[in-house]
Amino acid sequence: MPGTFEPLPGGGAAVALDDVEISIIRSLAVQLLELIGPGPAEDASGDPLAELFAEGPSEPPSDPVLRRLFPDAYGDPDPGQPASPRDAEEQRAHSAEFRRYTENDLRAGKRDNALAVIRALDALASASAGEGGAVLKLSPAQSQQWLGALNDLRLAIGSRLEITDDEDTDLLYRLPDDDPRKPMVMAYLWLGGLQETLVGTLMA
Repeated sequence: MPGTFEPLPGGGAAVALDDVEISIIRSLAVQLLELIGPGPAEDASGDPLAELFAEGPSEPPSDPVLRRLFPDAYGDPDPGQPASPRDAEEQRAHSAEFRRYTENDLRAGKRDNALAVIRALDALASASAGEGGAVLKLSPAQSQQWLGALNDLRLAIGSRLEITDDEDTDLLYRLPDDDPRKPMVMAYLWLGGLQETLVGTLMA
């Protein structure tokens, strides 16, 4: 089981993690939370409906990682044939409208997933204090949250590494050990393996 998710009887998934792996995933999840930022401030009136219907941003984030996590909903369908100026303007308008009414919810979902990862790891670390690691057991619902968080973490790291396609990924395996990107690359590849085995477990 080390490093790979396996199915649990009755649903869910389990994976053995050592203390270093627990620390790495938790640290990355905390950084993801900080990047996504807090939710919209509660309305001064205390009306929960005001927060529910709060409008989000209409422009894409300036940070390239956030742009990867929250891409425009409408883009050029064929990169080889750029849209006309009129079509491009319409796409920007549609994307802005879609972002305004969906990004707050998307951010909340990603925050919830990252928090679920942190809480599960904190509970695991407390239960395994002094033992050097333990087996993380996730319910089906927790497994879905972990799947979402692992995907977001890989997107964030991939953006920092400027990975855009499979060819870029292949180059990562050939980086020399003294390349300053090596630790981030190792984390990216390791999280990819975790994500792949979790997907396989949930589809079994």
